[in-house]
Order: sequence, then C-alpha cells, then structure tokens
Amino acid sequence: MSLTQGMTAKKLLGYYQNKADQDAREAKARGDLVCWSASVAPSEFCVTMGIAMIYPETHAAGIGARKGAIDMLDVAARKGYNIDCCSYGRVNMGYMECLKETAITGKKPDVLVNSPAADVPLPDLVITCNNICNTLLKWYENLAKELNIPCIIIDVPFNHTMPVSRHNKEYIADQYRAAIKQLEDITGRAFDYDKFFKVQEQVQRSVYWWNKVATYAQRKPSPLNGFDLFNYMALIVCARARDYAEITFHKFADELEAKDAAGQYAFGAPENEKHRVTWEGIAVWTYLGATFKGLKNQGAVMTGSAYPGLWSLVYTPGDLESMAEAYTNVYINTCGPNRYEEFYKVVKNSKSDGIVLHLNRSCKLMGLLNNEGAEYVNAKMGVPYVSFDGDQTDPRVFTPAQYETRVQALAEIMEQNAQESAN
Repeated sequence: MSLTQGMTAKKLLGYYQNKADQDAREAKARGDLVCWSASVAPSEFCVTMGIAMIYPETHAAGIGARKGAIDMLDVAARKGYNIDCCSYGRVNMGYMECLKETAITGKKPDVLVNSPAADVPLPDLVITCNNICNTLLKWYENLAKELNIPCIIIDVPFNHTMPVSRHNKEYIADQYRAAIKQLEDITGRAFDYDKFFKVQEQVQRSVYWWNKVATYAQRKPSPLNGFDLFNYMALIVCARARDYAEITFHKFADELEAKDAAGQYAFGAPENEKHRVTWEGIAVWTYLGATFKGLKNQGAVMTGSAYPGLWSLVYTPGDLESMAEAYTNVYINTCGPNRYEEFYKVVKNSKSDGIVLHLNRSCKLMGLLNNEGAEYVNAKMGVPYVSFDGDQTDPRVFTPAQYETRVQALAEIMEQNAQESAN
C-alpha cells in the first residue's frame, strides 16, 4: 500500500514538500549533484540529467512563513548585503553563509541550529533566467562566485510586443541547447532526449491540474479560498517535473469538486461570501494568516491572482520553441498593454468586486506596474482597488494596522457598489 493512499491534498502537500527536500539531501549524501534553481527557470533539463533541485525563492518564502526570516536577514546584513536588495535573495544569502560556515567548521552556527528553515544542502551548480526579473541574474552569479560552482544562465528577452516573436523563440531555444551542452560538460554524460520528452509530458500534466485547481475560484460562491493557491504553489514551483505536483493537485481538484457539489464553500455558507477580491503581487509570507484573516473579517474571499498563473507553462513536449514561448510568455515578462489586459482577464474571470495591491518593497518595479494595472482595470470595469506596503519575506516592512484599514476601506466601497447595483 502506498504511503500516500488516503491522504488529503493538504497532507499530500506537506508530504511531498518534505520529500522534495529529502530527495536533495539523499542525492548530496550519495555524491550526486544538487542544483539551486530560480522559480520560473526550466527545471526540465536538470531533472532529465538526474540532478536534484532546490528553489531558493520557495525556500526563503518557507523561512518567512515560519517566522525565521529576521535571523537570516541579519546574517546577510552582516555580510554586506544591502537592505534594498530583494529579501528572497537576502534570506537565501544568509542561509548560504550558514551552510558555508557549517561546511568549513564542521559545526552548525547557532542561528542555523535554532532556525525553522527546511534543511537543504549546498548546491553543486545553479541555474537561472531573467523572465521574471533581472535581480535573479546577479543573485545567482553571486551564489556561483561565493561557492565556486557553475552558473547556467538562460537569457529570456523581454517581450515589447505580443505575440512572442519568432526570433525570440528561436533565440531562447538556442539558449536551451547551450544549457544542455553545459550540463553534459558538468555531468560528463550525454543528454537523454527520450527521458527529456517524458519529463516535459510530466510538466504538462502537473500544469494541467494546477490550472484546473485555479478555475474553482471562478465559481460563485467559491469553494476555493485563493490564499490556498499560495500554499500549494510550492509544488508547482519545486516539483512540476515530477509526479508529486500532479498527484497533489488532482486530489485537491477532486476535493474542491466534492465541496462545490455539497454546497460547502470557502467561507462555509454561500451568504458568508460577501465580496470577491483579486490579490495582485507576491504573498506576504511572514503575515500570510493575517492578510487572509483581514479579508475574511470583511467577508471578502480572494478569488483571483495573476501571481500563481506564472506557472501556467503550457507547451508542446518535444518542441523546444513551444517550450521557449511558454517560459517567455509569463505575464510579467510582457509589455504594459498586454500585462494589463491579462490582469483585466484575471479580475473579470474571477468575478472580483475589488483589488488588493501589495506594494512590495522587495519588488518595486512589480509594485509600480501593479498600480498601473489596477488603474487600467478600474477604468475598464469600475472595480475599486486599495494598496498596502509590505514585503515578501522581511516582516519589518508590513504593518497589520495599515493593512486592516485598507481592506476595511475596500470592503466599504464594495458594499456601497453592491447596494447601488441592487437599486
């Protein structure tokens, strides 16, 4: 009997999150290679080569959610990493410094012993790309320099026009071929294209069920609390090339279908869902519960977010240019008009009455574009929006009182709009 048989989706999520980290630890113990990868870098190549994967952004988010970010941020600060750098990067650099010290001295520093951070090994190589931000390039170059390990960079051009141009797809496909050659040189083994095709197929099955789960938030009332997508996102990031994600999301979709059929919704009875909102921006991992409860207290369920859609990586297995298009077509790598129209679709399809914007100190460009996107949607649909200051993993930036005030104001506007529509 399988260990996972009969598990709920929530239990599967925890099990496979831990298993992914365990896979990496066991690989390291065997002397096999471990790679640290950017979240929307293609994992297909390393998985095909049998290289274990760790994702620093997801790992840092987990540290933040477990209230351990400050210690790692302090380590990074002492090493000279400026507070204006991305907090994901700073948490990761702090953790990396702790692992370095452990490797050199044979003893874990106290800050690591006492940390709630998931135990992951140092990498033997890193891989990144710039389809979500250019910060990743310098972050991973720094990791490679500090650890004296190979760095694979896949350059993904920004799409100033849409659809994605043919020469951009060809250029990225050539980048993929170069990455494959680098991996062959690093491992001393030939790339197995038959296995690569099977890995691509697995990614597509995982993405299918991820997208399927997200559609349940579009139902009214919604059986899915959109904040759950932030939690389950760990597997679409870290395990989309394995069956871990497919199994978990399939189970979650079945549970949501059953809840909907039974009249069981995110907030219980249908009348408890007073408002529906779209959340734009990265989650505030250090205050995930507080941000969820702040909305729930106003009867507002999160039914839309463009952020989880970054991993809607739909392509044709066996076609490198199709894969290239999927990884460059993420909405934050496209020109303003296209990005704003995609955001409009999120708000419309989720039947949202309002928008909450996270003005993320660690991601200032995203914050600016989020605001412009909300203005675009407001002009097109009349949907109101509010914003609040925060950070993805630095808890010192977020103020619960400010957030509460902003979402309360949004709730009042949404209530007024609902009354006017009813009259």
